Amino acid sequence: MTNLYNKHTVLDCEGWSWGCHAPEFAPLMAGALVIFCCAWWLWGMKFTKINPPLPPGPLGLPILGNLPFIKPELHRYFSDLSRIYGPVFKLRMGSVLAIVINSPSLANEVLKVQDAIFANRDVPAAAVVGTFGGLNILWRPSGSRCNQLRKLVICEIMSKQSLDACYVLRQREVRRMVKEIHGKVGSSVNIYKQLSATALRVMMSTLWGDDPSQDLIEFRKRLDEFIITSATPNVSDIFPILAPSDLQGIESKAKEQLSWFYGVFESMIKNRRNIRDDGKEKEKISKDFMQQLLELHWREDEKNSLSINEVKALLLDLMVAGTDTIPTTVEWAMTELLRHQDKMTKLVKELDMVVGNQNTMEDCHIPQLVYLDAVIKETFVFTQLLHC
Repeated sequence: MTNLYNKHTVLDCEGWSWGCHAPEFAPLMAGALVIFCCAWWLWGMKFTKINPPLPPGPLGLPILGNLPFIKPELHRYFSDLSRIYGPVFKLRMGSVLAIVINSPSLANEVLKVQDAIFANRDVPAAAVVGTFGGLNILWRPSGSRCNQLRKLVICEIMSKQSLDACYVLRQREVRRMVKEIHGKVGSSVNIYKQLSATALRVMMSTLWGDDPSQDLIEFRKRLDEFIITSATPNVSDIFPILAPSDLQGIESKAKEQLSWFYGVFESMIKNRRNIRDDGKEKEKISKDFMQQLLELHWREDEKNSLSINEVKALLLDLMVAGTDTIPTTVEWAMTELLRHQDKMTKLVKELDMVVGNQNTMEDCHIPQLVYLDAVIKETFVFTQLLHC
């Protein structure tokens, strides 16, 4: 019986068995465990020194963080949290960490004094897909190229000389809007639609100078669709690890929508290139923004030039930013003036004194319209609070 047991044990140990080799590997496993614990402790100490402790904040759920507890009125929700955790607190939205600043002095420090440090932000997945990896100004990472691009746009495109060159185009569209509204005296007028259509016509005329009446409806429809898609909450932004799967289809939808705009831009750029090759460029009466961007693209100096993808991304930036914020701001300003008749009376008196009752307001009148400037600035503050 003893011989049979010994034979069985020998047969069991001929193959690999942890029980048979445990005495040999026990010291090795113990040493590996000690090394792992030491390495983990050293890494934790180094991480703590490099990254200071985070500010306090409300506890969240695993994986979801504070998402289930965020209230629709964010400014009130943040104000309530600041009373508990102080002027700086943290929120976790999925796997994204957000630091909330609720103090004027700290906001000035972050947004003004230390702007270069805090300039970068998380780029939405849809923006990465639709802007050639973030080549536009809005989502480009902060750095030398971003600063150079901003400088080019401000000095070359947004300069007084460039804006004066497009003055006739802007004046034409504004007068068209006034004429349309005057023709509807006695009936209700949708101010936002009128302002939105005028802002779009002004931007299209300023960007490429042609009469945009034929493409206005299609452009307005496409822009509205793109703005809605961009504003749709995307699970890929909350959990970046899910971005490749595009669970909601937002990235593919944004790419499809932007491809239409880029197709229009490419056809116009091709037309401008043909005009340049034929030597007819000097025949253009006014130099629009597209022409100025293309001149930056055609420069031989690589540092002060733009790639063709940057040109298209900047055109879309100007189109979206100019056609949505302008009508919204003017609508809110008019609404508040109607609610405060004394303020509107004071503004009308200033316009009558500076511009005149029978004259048309020009750009040269703006420096003298101090109260109008104050109304616009107050509207900016008010609308920013509503968008929080």
